Amino acid sequence: MAASIESFPSHRVNSSLLPRFSQKVVRLTCRPIKSTAGNWTVQASDGGEVTVTLSGDQLSSDAYFEVIGQVINPTTIKLYRSMNLGNELDMTLVNDTINLMHDPRFFTNIFVETE
Repeated sequence: MAASIESFPSHRVNSSLLPRFSQKVVRLTCRPIKSTAGNWTVQASDGGEVTVTLSGDQLSSDAYFEVIGQVINPTTIKLYRSMNLGNELDMTLVNDTINLMHDPRFFTNIFVETE
């Protein structure tokens, strides 16, 4: 039986944090910018652009969504799943929360590394 995506440890990130999570599963709150064959360009909470490669699943039609996927390189995530977040979201608040979560003063208290 294959493990569900929920069983993978994942961190919420913005575009500037992607290089720290190479080949790991992350969650990126974003909004769509444009779609091309097999890819979406999205804007992360910090305003950076990220390419999301699709693997059969399509992204939400809502204005905001969360991408759950593997970081391929500093600007690309391979989509495993996406979640609708609706049409109204304070991206500044999302980004401030992500930055606090990754602040060295709090990171090790919030996250326990399993490796």
